[in-house]
Amino acid sequence: MAAALSCGGGAGLCPLLLLLFLPGLTAGPAGMLQPRDTPSRERRELGGLWSFRADLSPGRDAGFSQRWYRRPLRQTGPVIDMPVPASFNDITQDPSLENYIGWVWYEKEVLLPLRWLQGDPAPRVVLRFGSAHYYSIVWVNGVQVVEHEGGHLPFEADISSVVQGSPGTLCRITVALNNTLTPHTLPPGSIQYMTDKSRYPKNYFVQNIRFDFFNYAGIHRPVVLYTTPAAYIDDISVTTTSSDSVAVVQYQVSVVGSTANSLSLSLRDQEGKVVATGDGPVGELKVLNPNLWWPYLMHENPGYLYSLEVKMQAQVSGALLEDVYTLPVGIRTVHVTSTQFLINGRPFYFHGVNKHEDADIRGKGLDWPLIVKDFNLLRWLGANSFRTSHYPYAEEIMDLCDAYGIVVIDESPGVGIKLPESFGNKSLQHHLAVMEELIRRDKNRPSVVMWSVANEPASELPPAAHYFKTVIAHTKALDPSRPVTFVTDANYALDHGAPYVDVICVNSYLSWYHDPGHLEVIPLQLTAQFENWYKTYQKPIIQSEYGADSVPGLHSDPPMMFTEEYQKAMLREYHAVFDKKRKEYVIGELIWNFADFMTNQATTRVLGNKKGIFTRQRQPKAAAFVLRDRYWKIANESSCLPPVITSHSLFL
Repeated sequence: MAAALSCGGGAGLCPLLLLLFLPGLTAGPAGMLQPRDTPSRERRELGGLWSFRADLSPGRDAGFSQRWYRRPLRQTGPVIDMPVPASFNDITQDPSLENYIGWVWYEKEVLLPLRWLQGDPAPRVVLRFGSAHYYSIVWVNGVQVVEHEGGHLPFEADISSVVQGSPGTLCRITVALNNTLTPHTLPPGSIQYMTDKSRYPKNYFVQNIRFDFFNYAGIHRPVVLYTTPAAYIDDISVTTTSSDSVAVVQYQVSVVGSTANSLSLSLRDQEGKVVATGDGPVGELKVLNPNLWWPYLMHENPGYLYSLEVKMQAQVSGALLEDVYTLPVGIRTVHVTSTQFLINGRPFYFHGVNKHEDADIRGKGLDWPLIVKDFNLLRWLGANSFRTSHYPYAEEIMDLCDAYGIVVIDESPGVGIKLPESFGNKSLQHHLAVMEELIRRDKNRPSVVMWSVANEPASELPPAAHYFKTVIAHTKALDPSRPVTFVTDANYALDHGAPYVDVICVNSYLSWYHDPGHLEVIPLQLTAQFENWYKTYQKPIIQSEYGADSVPGLHSDPPMMFTEEYQKAMLREYHAVFDKKRKEYVIGELIWNFADFMTNQATTRVLGNKKGIFTRQRQPKAAAFVLRDRYWKIANESSCLPPVITSHSLFL
């Protein structure tokens, strides 16, 4: 077992202990198709109560030194019930768990169907995690099957050899999870030891972060067991082009386990009619008079999805195996000019929000009622888009964006990149790997129209030039079909990353963090902001964040900071400038934030960030009605639909 990682401060053991104590990351598979039930595949979710234990030993290393994964977790010491998916922080009344940093352990025992363990050849059994924050090591029946770095993307392991070699059908899944952030994680952070013994207990430390949301931890998204045949469809990639009367769906399919005897594809419309067929691992499907995928409020039938059924047959060990996978496909194009963002050749204006995966009690845990409520609020608001600030969101959320026509700027967890050491080669290599995982997961989604590689980095630092040139070039090489950006709050004249983006995304909080309380400075400063960026780069601009905190029910006239009136007044000052510049080169506005969310405790935060236009419980503040009126007005001005769309309309 390797020595503990050094965290600075020179005292005690780091809770990140042994984060990389095993010999390198297990390489992920080439494909990462979302698990689905098909005629050849079965899927079983493992949500519910898991056994849970935080490692409270001084070095947070007892779980490894005592090998808790070798036996049921309850035999190692006290365990509690922990819901999955959920963050563990707010589930109990234990304040030490709310702010816990280090290793925690989860365990679930499940019985597998006999049909999953029998046959010649037997099915392939895969264990998949939608996400776990931040670093995960997973064992099945005491055998390590996978480790993964990163808190917002899926990872999986083929556990067939482990479970099929077991004497029974019991499958004991053990997860060691560490939420420590270092200068080289994404997002970065640092551990600070407080060495003044007159003020702090022995080995006292804090986790420092440079982002403004709570560092929730836990198994945040569904854990799934699924099967495939021994020979299976590993990955599918699609890109689409279209004209007035014909569309082309280009595809590439990879197969693992055997050379396929046959590989056929059928593209079906929403009525189940086959509109195109193909065969072989690479090719294209031509669709006459296609139904294009349109954003919400841009077409009377937004979010149109075809179904691409891929069927493979292969001979393995004398048996003929068949695998079937169905992929939703939206036919649409994206193009950026110096002044416009075009979807299907028509100008698209982002009038949307920034969000967080955040709610009471569950933290960042996936919650279906909350997800559906949020989408109903988005459509009530007249929002056509959002940015996944500041990390990739759950696949389940992305599925609804595809189906509802909500346009997405898909953002990596590159938030809080502020220190010079976070621009070094170690951080860069991890960032490149994260972009590969993100694109592998979301490359086929029509709702995703742009990748964002970071939010508010210290892009004025000289190393940022090489860093972002490399990350953006890598992202474009992985996916040439979409534009790439990052979100800046740097001075236009000092930003070293902006030359490499396709769209300028700018955050500014005029009359809030700058000139607080002075609404009168917004017209001059915001106009100058836009004109300086455009004159320098000749690229379209999105106001990717703006806003003000407001405490629900706090009122003042004239408007004062933190009141609902001030939030409304600030929005209107920004909107007046947007209306002038969107006739030129401003292509979008994304409010910060959709809903209030939790942050670390601070003198500037009263139970979290209050910049939401909805409360954390999803009740509207006064600003929500201001934004709703505006978004529906913009939608009616830009829509080619008859003027029957009103703020009371919903495409359900």
